[in-house]
Amino acid sequence: MLEDAQTNGTRAGEARESAWKRLIFWDFPRGSWQYDVVVVLILLFIFAVPRDLFRDQPRAASVVFLSSEKGYDRAFIEADLLNGLGDAARLQRSQDLINQKTGKSHQVVRVEPIRDDAELEIKGYIAYTVH
Repeated sequence: MLEDAQTNGTRAGEARESAWKRLIFWDFPRGSWQYDVVVVLILLFIFAVPRDLFRDQPRAASVVFLSSEKGYDRAFIEADLLNGLGDAARLQRSQDLINQKTGKSHQVVRVEPIRDDAELEIKGYIAYTVH
């Protein structure tokens, strides 16, 4: 009697393990109710989970080239890439970023912050370069 209970317990554990394997590997015949349940669960996950949970929002390019002005090439650089750096370090970092982006050697001569309308927050930087 005790052996039968242990055997049944082992079989139940194997059945649960098999069910999880089938669920994970989606090993159900197409058109079965199990297949339909998995599809519904996936669709619920896609449409019910808020997008912000994954912080997977499209981001703008970190370095964007603008039109030339007064003989200088200009590049917009995202604020997060240069915030917290001193003037010399900001020049060097912006030059490195631009050179990585273009694959060419540019010399950054000036970096100016772009502030919001209230002049409180830096939105980005404009780097002026020469070849």
